[in-house]
Amino acid sequence: MSGIYIHIPFCKQACHYCDFHFSTQLGKKEAMVNAIAKELVLRKSEVDDEVETIYFGGGTPSVLSNAEIERLIQTVYDNYKVIDNPEITLEANPDDLVSSRAQSRDLFLKYKNAGINRLSIGIQSFFEEDLKLMNRAHNASEAEQCIQEAIQYFDNITIDLIYGIPGMDNERWEANVQKALDFGLPHISSYALTVEPRTALKKFIEKGLVPDVDDEHAQEQFHILVDMLEAEGFVNYEISNFGKPGFFSQNNTAYWLGKTYLGVGPSAHSFDGKHRSWNIRNNPTYIKKIEAGVLPMETEALSTTDRYNEYVMTGLRTIWGVDLDRIASEFGKNYRMYINQQSSKFLEQGLLLIEDGKLLTTKKGKFLADGIASDLFMLNLK
Repeated sequence: MSGIYIHIPFCKQACHYCDFHFSTQLGKKEAMVNAIAKELVLRKSEVDDEVETIYFGGGTPSVLSNAEIERLIQTVYDNYKVIDNPEITLEANPDDLVSSRAQSRDLFLKYKNAGINRLSIGIQSFFEEDLKLMNRAHNASEAEQCIQEAIQYFDNITIDLIYGIPGMDNERWEANVQKALDFGLPHISSYALTVEPRTALKKFIEKGLVPDVDDEHAQEQFHILVDMLEAEGFVNYEISNFGKPGFFSQNNTAYWLGKTYLGVGPSAHSFDGKHRSWNIRNNPTYIKKIEAGVLPMETEALSTTDRYNEYVMTGLRTIWGVDLDRIASEFGKNYRMYINQQSSKFLEQGLLLIEDGKLLTTKKGKFLADGIASDLFMLNLK
């Protein structure tokens, strides 16, 4: 077993670009925590292996009280076999971490005492104009202050940064990355701003209130990011993730390497190696079903082609690449022949390379990895 993902579906306010499942109505928070704890108990028979990671994602998990976090962690320990010193990550927003110095100190110590040993802080930008455009709940001052406080209590910290924001030129993007480097953080996750359907950002762009995102500009900023971080000893071990040696995300690495995981909470996904399941994206219905002892989820059996396509997609995004011998042994010789055929043009264009039997994206091809992978997908074999 790789890990347990706990989805906390609450946020103080809606970011304009976000399409994750969440609610800004916190009145049902206690009932939700009760339901998630019960789901953990209901599903314990699904997990035989040891749990290596526990990840609080969302939404905004830092809206939980320390007692609620402790309760969910203890529920995992009471019902599952957990390794010594598992990686336990909490996603947090800067505005939840910043108060008076004494209160911040108390909060971080409580997190540590609860078992949290890795913080993932949603900075997104250190500049006020970017934060306002995205409708983030924190300001630029809080972005810096929360990191200054957090590094006094945690060694394993990652922050999120977003590039390709309309109006953010390369100079401001470089300043964003440099600010992160100046804090001495061991891990940075960075994503291109994407315009998702049914988001406020999508509507603003359609109305001409905000310029559309520019893919070429985002690609420029991605390469700036790679150059700046690799010069400081970071490894770009997955397209959006950069870590110093010893600080790669164990939770996310397990996903990319195809390990199994259990996802609890509304909208959470699970994977057992052959099946993928997902919970309903509706908080009241989720709570009601769990209270009645019913698991509100759907399950899909993955075909050989599904598993091949997922392996290609995740493999090309990482430094571990796609093992061509594994393609032949696990999926069959037809898949090996197919990927050889489909990848040839990308090898010629310098977007892919083969090294030690692994198909890898080149520096030139990294930003295009998802598009390349789609051309390598098998569509007709089962």
